[in-house]
Amino acid sequence: MSLQTLSSNTLTQAKSTKGPSQVKNRTPQPRRVERAEIPVIKDGILSTIGNTPLIKLSKVFPDAHFQLFAKLEMFNPGGSIKDRPALNMLTEAFHRGDIRRGSTIIESSSGNLGVGLAQACAVLGLDFICVIDPKTNQQNINILKAYGAKVELVAEPDPVTGDFLPARIARVKSLLASIPHSFWPNQYANLNNARAHHQTMHEIVTALNGKLDYLFSATGSCGTLRGCAEYIRSHNLNTKIIAVDAKGSVIFGDKRGKRLIPGHGAARVPELFQPGLEDVCIHVSDWDCIVGCRRLLSQEAILAGGSSGGVISAIEKKAQEIPVGATCAAILCDRGERYLETIYSQSWVEKHFSCC
Repeated sequence: MSLQTLSSNTLTQAKSTKGPSQVKNRTPQPRRVERAEIPVIKDGILSTIGNTPLIKLSKVFPDAHFQLFAKLEMFNPGGSIKDRPALNMLTEAFHRGDIRRGSTIIESSSGNLGVGLAQACAVLGLDFICVIDPKTNQQNINILKAYGAKVELVAEPDPVTGDFLPARIARVKSLLASIPHSFWPNQYANLNNARAHHQTMHEIVTALNGKLDYLFSATGSCGTLRGCAEYIRSHNLNTKIIAVDAKGSVIFGDKRGKRLIPGHGAARVPELFQPGLEDVCIHVSDWDCIVGCRRLLSQEAILAGGSSGGVISAIEKKAQEIPVGATCAAILCDRGERYLETIYSQSWVEKHFSCC
C-alpha cells in the first residue's frame, strides 16, 4: 500500500463525510503551507506501514469449530496498529495546511500512538512532544526519546475524576496555547484516525476473499472499531463486529475502575465512538489479558501485547455462540516486548494477582 494512494482515498472520503475531522480548539492556528511542502511517502521506513500478515491460528483453540485468523499489526515498523493512524493524521494535516515542516506535534499517549507519531515525525521533519503519565512504562519512554521526542510528564491525576487522561489532555491544551505552529492530532476525535482503518479492514477482507463472519477488535480511541465498521457497512458485508473492551473502561457503559494493563479501554468516551458500531461488546479483565497473551505465546509462539490477550480471551468467551464453519479474524494490535516486565514477568503477576 502506498501512502499516496491512502491519502487520496482519505481526502475523497473527507469531502463526503459530514462532521469535523479535527477538534476546533487548536491554538494558535499554523500558517497555511504550500503544496510543495506536502510529503509523499514512496519509500523509506514509513512506506512499510500497512499490508501486515494475516495468518491462520490453529493451535490456540485446537478443537475450534470455526476458523480463526490473526491480523499481525506488530509487523508495522513502529510495532503496532497505531502506526497507521499516526501517519494518516499527520499526512492529512499537511494536506489541510494545518502543519508544515518544523511544526510541533503534541499528543497525549502512554504507548503505541506516541511511538508511531515519534517515528513519523522523525521522518517528516516535525518536532514531537508526547504527554505521558506515571503509568507509562520506561521502555516506551526510552523509545520515544530515541526517536527524538520530548516527553512531558503529568505527575498528578485530574482532581475531579482521579484519572490521568483528563489531566494529560489539559496539559496538551496548555502546550498548544504556548507553542507557535503547534498541532494536536487528537486521536480520540480525529476522523482520520478511523479512516486509516478502512485500509486495515480492506486488507483483511481481501485476504479472506470477502468471507468474514466475525471481527474481534480491541477498543481504546475507537479509531479501529469505527474505521472497520464504516468499511463493513459501506461494502454491505455481513461481518459481525465484536468489540473487546477492558473492565473498568467507560466506553460501553461499564463502571469506571482501576486497570493495570494499557492498550485498550478509556477513562472517558472518545468522540469517535458512536452507538451501534459494534454488534456485541465483551469486557475482559487484566487477568484475561495475561492468560490470553501467555496462551498465544505458548501455543502459537506469538509474543503479543496486552490487548491481544484480551481479544483471545474474548474469543474463548464467545466461542460457543459462533456457528460451525464460521470465519473469524482477530486484530492483534502490538508486539509483546514492551510488556516483558508486566504481563510476561512472573514476579509482577504474582505481586498484583493473588490467584497465581
